Amino acid sequence: MAKESMKAREVKRQKMADKFAEKRKKLKAEGDFQALQKLPRNSNPIRQRNRCNVTGRPRGYMRQFGLSRITFREMASNGLIPGIKKASW
Repeated sequence: MAKESMKAREVKRQKMADKFAEKRKKLKAEGDFQALQKLPRNSNPIRQRNRCNVTGRPRGYMRQFGLSRITFREMASNGLIPGIKKASW
């Protein structure tokens, strides 16, 4: 499990990116890079990190499911993800 502070930081970054999205888009179109640099650092969507929705783990993230590989495997084995089953041949 990721620390709660790391999860909270990601939520904060997401909110800030949403808040400044229009302003950032407008400044980029105008080419005003001085004003763009004065925006808060965390308002840049590049600073966001994909994290598992269940555990908050940042690595081994599967975009299609929003889960880390470990959580995905556990949930798939328990039959909690529709349409996914363990391969056997």
